[in-house]
Amino acid sequence: MHHGILSCTGDAPLAQVAAIMSEQRVHAVAVTNSDGGRPVGVVSDLDIVAAAAAGSDPSALQAAATEPFTVSADESLHRAARLMSEHGAAHLVVVDAAGGYPVGVLSTLDIVAVYAGATSSGSTVR
Repeated sequence: MHHGILSCTGDAPLAQVAAIMSEQRVHAVAVTNSDGGRPVGVVSDLDIVAAAAAGSDPSALQAAATEPFTVSADESLHRAARLMSEHGAAHLVVVDAAGGYPVGVLSTLDIVAVYAGATSSGSTVR
């Protein structure tokens, strides 16, 4: 997983979310509740592509987040991959087991890296 998390609140304009993704070179941003805590959604690059395809004005849009799929940092990689596969999700928000607060993001490319032997993360999401 990628430690740390880029996030916004649900009222952020999609243009702002796109700027975060572009500047940080990431494919998804977590949407958190107003106190910056637990994840309530995820905005991916595909959500922004869909808005562009619809001809929407990104400066006028609210962050149209999809349901966040979360996995605990101590879950197995197998469980995370199964969750991604079942829900067609390219990103999971990784949360701490104690409070459910986001600590990172796991992407399909992270799982590919494990299979390629490019990381030593072993059998847990960390």
